[in-house]
Amino acid sequence: MSVNSRLTIAVHVLTWMSLDRQQNDVATSERIAGSVNTNPVVIRRCLGDLRRAGLVQAKRGGGAGWLLIREPEDITLLAVYLAVESGDLFGLHHSPPNDECPIGFGIQPALGRVYGTLEEQMQHELARTSIADVLQDVMSQQKA
Repeated sequence: MSVNSRLTIAVHVLTWMSLDRQQNDVATSERIAGSVNTNPVVIRRCLGDLRRAGLVQAKRGGGAGWLLIREPEDITLLAVYLAVESGDLFGLHHSPPNDECPIGFGIQPALGRVYGTLEEQMQHELARTSIADVLQDVMSQQKA
């Protein structure tokens, strides 16, 4: 089973941009990639998703790069999640289970209810945390 890190990368990107914003710097995919320790292409794809969601914009010309267009306090992790993730949190079977089997017949509705509840709880938690909260937590760990 593979793990999806798109949300983690997007939160890292926005948190980095939030700190850069405080220092009046323009973020470039190369500089952000250095922090994430990944290829700038991965960062550009992520920034494209975040741009489509109205969280960042590209700055052209001299001093080109990326800018936050919302305050970090106003960007919830739920907004980031919705910008970069597609589909359900948990997937069901790739092909339908055997309807003739007593378990196969009812497993998808049973798990669908559980997964739906988990998705709601996760989204509620993500809505409670902003990029500013993440930045504050990250910075407080440097003082420790």
